[in-house]
Amino acid sequence: MGEVIIRDAVLEDAKRLSEIYAFYVEKTAISFEYDAPTEAEFRERIRNTKREYPYLVIEEDGIVQGYAYAGTFKDREAYDWSCEVTVYVDKNARWKGLGGQLYKALEENLKERGMQNLYACIAYPEEPDEYLTKNSVDFHEHMGYTLVGEFHKCGYKFKRWYNMVWMEKIIGDHR
Repeated sequence: MGEVIIRDAVLEDAKRLSEIYAFYVEKTAISFEYDAPTEAEFRERIRNTKREYPYLVIEEDGIVQGYAYAGTFKDREAYDWSCEVTVYVDKNARWKGLGGQLYKALEENLKERGMQNLYACIAYPEEPDEYLTKNSVDFHEHMGYTLVGEFHKCGYKFKRWYNMVWMEKIIGDHR
């Protein structure tokens, strides 16, 4: 692995991030979106997220290889100490530890902001197939998340039904 840095995403990253994400939209059921967002749409997503939450990218040898961000868990004031987290790594850069490094940096950032609970919403197959495996759940377990709930046959993509699970990680002391 070459030189790796993690930094805040900037709007100029939108093109590269949309390229990374397009694979997951078009070729997998990891994302339940049907159409990959355009560069302009991605730029707006970055802008909107960064108003309240961190949005990080990881570079290897100067090339962005992944991104992670946080967002609103539920839109009620009582949930302000909880957030949803997301990570995506370029399909050709998986299994190198980049996603774990990104999540650790995101977690540290969120802890500094006073977040207490992190939640991940993950597409989950009853049986792994060519579009979706259980790797995302395994990754989150490795990162210290626990399974808290499963919704059955709630996402329809590639002419088949998929489940969705919620996982959580407690990072605060809830004072």
